[in-house]
Amino acid sequence: MERPLIILLLALALSCLSNITAASEYWGGQPRVIHVGGKVLCQDCTQGWNEWAHEGSPIKGCKVAVTCRDERKRVVYYGSDETDEEGEYDIAIDKHVNGKELNAAGCSLRLVSSPDPQCNILTDFAGGKSGVKLRRPSYVYRDEVRYALKPLFFTSPMCDEPDTKEDPSDQGGNY
Repeated sequence: MERPLIILLLALALSCLSNITAASEYWGGQPRVIHVGGKVLCQDCTQGWNEWAHEGSPIKGCKVAVTCRDERKRVVYYGSDETDEEGEYDIAIDKHVNGKELNAAGCSLRLVSSPDPQCNILTDFAGGKSGVKLRRPSYVYRDEVRYALKPLFFTSPMCDEPDTKEDPSDQGGNY
């Protein structure tokens, strides 16, 4: 009679121990997911400055991408998402990639493409063309870190400015 009771108590103790270990990993660990979210809008340069700089219409189906690099500048993560009807995107990144912890400071988000032929020119307004570094999280809670970025913008081909920079390799080559 004592032997089955001892086995039952051992099984119960082992079960409790595994639950305590799992709970301590969940509550004591660092956040496991990084969410990067924001909006993509179309800038209309034919409007006045206030409307042009501070308003825009959302674009559905724009592609944005996150690239994360390690301390040696090697790409360790690349992910992308398309915007919804309201021009919003949300990319979820697992904080552990290939057994290593991802450093969010090494990640940047940039615009990739727009399906709208009337608004498909990349702008660097708010850093969409060159990339926006993830600096400070907007929200940190339990196993989630969230970065809410400012809106990124595309513009119409009519608003595209030509590249007027001189290329140093062309100096003295043509006359």
